Amino acid sequence: MQWADVLAEPSLKNLPFKIELNEKGHIEMSPASNFHGYLQSELVWLLRSQLDTGRVITECSIDTPKGVKVADVTWCSPAFVAEQGDLTPFTKAPEICIEVVSPSNTFAEMQDKVLLYLAKGAKEVWLVKEPGKTAIYRAEGEVTQSLFVGRIVV
Repeated sequence: MQWADVLAEPSLKNLPFKIELNEKGHIEMSPASNFHGYLQSELVWLLRSQLDTGRVITECSIDTPKGVKVADVTWCSPAFVAEQGDLTPFTKAPEICIEVVSPSNTFAEMQDKVLLYLAKGAKEVWLVKEPGKTAIYRAEGEVTQSLFVGRIVV
């Protein structure tokens, strides 16, 4: 299955959970809680309040070597938007890709997403584990401070 097929399939619209495609084109589902949605909204506010330009996207689909992954929140620079536009899924990862870690997510799964997003061009990948616990990754590994946002308060 391709991402365009997922978008066109009526039975997959308005699901109460997020879906992604793995490297074989199979659907993977991940349940999301209301608290997960709350953290996403706080992250959107954080990015919009600290970054004057660019675009913030929730549920952002990114084509990776292991299928289409959907980042919970992303920030795209104006240059990224000019290049990728409204392409779905993006062929590259936006500069900031954020995943809100759910209880059902494994450490290996989240580390895999970090590596996939970085390999597709992300400058930073944030893993928000719970309020006050955010891990930031760049190509050189885990870091203590974002290059884009002064203070992460979520």
